[in-house]
Order: sequence, then C-alpha cells, then structure tokens
Amino acid sequence: MKKILSVFLCAVLVVSAVSFAAADEVLKVAVCFAEALGDLGFNDSAYEGLLKLEEDYGVEGSYVECKTDAGKYLTSLVDAAELNDIVVAVGWQYWDALTEVVPQLPDTLFIFVDNGLDGVGDNLLSIVYAENEGSYLAGYIAMMTSITKTVGFVGGEDYETINNFFVGYRQGAMDADPRGTVLSPVYAGDYESPDKGKELAIALYSAGADVVFAVAGKTGLGVFEAAKEMDTYAIGVDSDQKYIDPEHIICSMVKNIGESIYQAVSQYIEDGTFAGGTIWEADMSTGIISIGYGAEEEMPQQVDDSVKAAVEKLAAKIESGEITVESTR
Repeated sequence: MKKILSVFLCAVLVVSAVSFAAADEVLKVAVCFAEALGDLGFNDSAYEGLLKLEEDYGVEGSYVECKTDAGKYLTSLVDAAELNDIVVAVGWQYWDALTEVVPQLPDTLFIFVDNGLDGVGDNLLSIVYAENEGSYLAGYIAMMTSITKTVGFVGGEDYETINNFFVGYRQGAMDADPRGTVLSPVYAGDYESPDKGKELAIALYSAGADVVFAVAGKTGLGVFEAAKEMDTYAIGVDSDQKYIDPEHIICSMVKNIGESIYQAVSQYIEDGTFAGGTIWEADMSTGIISIGYGAEEEMPQQVDDSVKAAVEKLAAKIESGEITVESTR
C-alpha cells in the first residue's frame, strides 16, 4: 500500500544513512531531465529549484537532458549517481530506470518528480502533485471568462497525470456553468512540438472554444501562438506563464516543481533527514499548487476581480475538504 505524505514538512521523516547536516563537504545534486529545458514551464521550473539550492546553500548542481532518447534514461541516472549525492529524475520516463538503479545504489539519494514509485528503496522519495486541484480553479476561471461558454484542453499525451489535469479542469468549468461546454481533450503525443500544439489549439478555437488550457510542455507554446493568431485566450501551466503573452494568456495553473525539489533537498541539508521510501503528495495546502495571474502589476488582467475573489474561496474549500476534486489516481 502506498505511503502518502499529505503534509511533507510536518511528517515523520526517514533519516538517511548518511547525515549530510553533519558533513563538511559540498552537497552535489544532479537533475536528470527525460526531455529538455526550454519549455518555460515544467522542466524549467525544476531547473530553477536547482539554481535556488545553489544560491541559498552553495549546492554544487549539474543537469543532463535526455531529450526523450530512451537509451539515455538508465545511463543518465547511473552516471549522475556516480558523481552526486542526490539525483533528481524529472519525467515519468524514468520509472523503469529508477526501479533498476535505486536498489543497487543505496548510498545515493533519489527524488522522482511527478510520479509515485513505491517499494523500491528507502533512498527514493517520490513526489506527486494535486494538479487536479489547481486545474479545478483553472477550469472555473476559463468558463467564467469565456464568452462562448466553450473551453478546450490540449495535453501532451493521453496519460494519467495529464488526465488528472483535465478531470479537475472539466469539473471546475462545469461547476462554474453547468450549461457550458468542455470540449473533449486533444493530445499531441509529444511535449517538444509547438507546431502540433498550435494545430490542435486552432482546431479547438475553430470548434467554438475561446479559452484553451495548455498542458503539454514545450508543445503548449504552440497553443499560445494559436491564441495570439486567433486573438483569443489560453491558460498556462506549471509556471506563471502570463509573461509570454500577457494579452492572450489569462492565467496559469502553477505546479511549482522547483519549489518541491528545493523543499526536499533543503530539508536534508538543514537536519540530515530525507523522506525516503515515501510518496509525498504536494497538494494545494503546500502552496506548490496555485493560480498565477502574472507577476508584474502592469500586465493586463482578463480575469475579473470578482472571479479572482471567488477562486480564493474555492481554493479554501478545496483545502478544507468541502470541495472534493475528481482525480485519475
């Protein structure tokens, strides 16, 4: 049975065999990306977490990009583990490689981002996210902002995690207006192809949607291009992406991957403890899941203040359990 940590920092943590807090050497942390940097969201957020660790704690950081080359998943982990104290695997593609490598390298600590891998070893912490909760709010915003009362969704692939975004998005949209329409999700089958994202988004806009939620990594950048070209709206993901096109991106569902990595590693640095052998579910109460409307005050705001106020109340109800958001898990 999976061991879920709902409130990570308040949970009883497993003490690592090697207490870094008592050591003098510089902690070495490597981030292995199944895909690549440059998505302005998921992967870039993870990298920002590494940079923050370098700045705040003097961590010696490094990274490798596999660029969806399956032949590199195993070797990237092994090579990183030979040179680093902590290895962060970013991407579901590392599932099989971690299952093989983690038991063989008990002195290396591993963090698996965005997937819950259980029973592999006490040196592995898995982090999953309640993206469905934040997506509920994104769906509510989409429907409340929509003029046509029709909204759409572009996913990177037809996969459990991506669909966890969609079910929350659909529920929030329909709670905002039960008479509205949430078009069936469309999938690019790729996280690295803006052209595919643009093509799919244009099809959704042409079908009547005037707000489309992009959950597709770099492919999602094409959704933003389509929104600009057709002068309509999009919703970003993972990072606050409004700055990319403030006129057409109305908000973002923030899933702060970098902050979760930062919290897990800084906990180890501070007191030598590591939540190995567990799955941490980072939900809205952690602050890692939220809605972003753009960091700069001068950015145009398409979402009414009344809708923003309603979103805050809905977020509180989700945190308290008054609203239960659908999930694919």
